[in-house]
Amino acid sequence: MPRLELTPNFTDPDAFYAALTEVHRERSEEASERINARLILLLANHVGDQRVLEEALAIAGQAVEPAPAQGPSAQQEQR
Repeated sequence: MPRLELTPNFTDPDAFYAALTEVHRERSEEASERINARLILLLANHVGDQRVLEEALAIAGQAVEPAPAQGPSAQQEQR
């Protein structure tokens, strides 16, 4: 059964990072989110294996911290 590759596998990580930041340069937040969604779907299609994709989702979900509350009381706390 295929497993998610977690060891570094980039041929040129700096070039990828540069290309990724360039595609987002001077884009609105909404446009950047659309680019990210399309990139995720393109790469998920390339991977193709449902178990590998679910493993990636589980790992990605563990790394996310909850967003801070954005109500009036939260804004006052930040001051």
